[in-house]
Amino acid sequence: MRFSLFLLISIFTIYIFQKSDIPQIDIQKADTIIIEKSLRKLSLLKEGKVFKSYKISLGREPIGDKMREGDGKTPEGEYTIDWRNPKSKFHLSLHISYPSQTDLNFGKTGSNIMIHGLPNGLSVFDNLYFKGRDWTEGCIAVSNIEIEEIWNSVENGTKILIEN
Repeated sequence: MRFSLFLLISIFTIYIFQKSDIPQIDIQKADTIIIEKSLRKLSLLKEGKVFKSYKISLGREPIGDKMREGDGKTPEGEYTIDWRNPKSKFHLSLHISYPSQTDLNFGKTGSNIMIHGLPNGLSVFDNLYFKGRDWTEGCIAVSNIEIEEIWNSVENGTKILIEN
């Protein structure tokens, strides 16, 4: 009898909490990402308003626009997030649609420009080495926790503007 009463109370309690006015976490979706290279800042926007910003690391040669594969520069221009890699060697990664047709017309080369986290197995060194340093081959890097937030806030097709 005691077990049945306990079971009934437990089920009722679960039902009450599911139906209560407990606020649900709503992840805001960005319609635009703005990268300000000179400020080392990534901002997520919805309808023109910034709702979250992150400190970023860039390519090892951060000044100027990407011109060719291997130059260590992060490209500048308007692109989209066109696919994502949940099994990235940098925790998670969002692919930027570089090079665009305009980039190719100007002879720019390069590929696999991403927004990503830290190298797998090295996130313990996040604040010791990676923060505040430009270390990528041209990608945009954030911490693993931050890429998880960005990953959940950005859908494929989201516009990204990369400015000097």
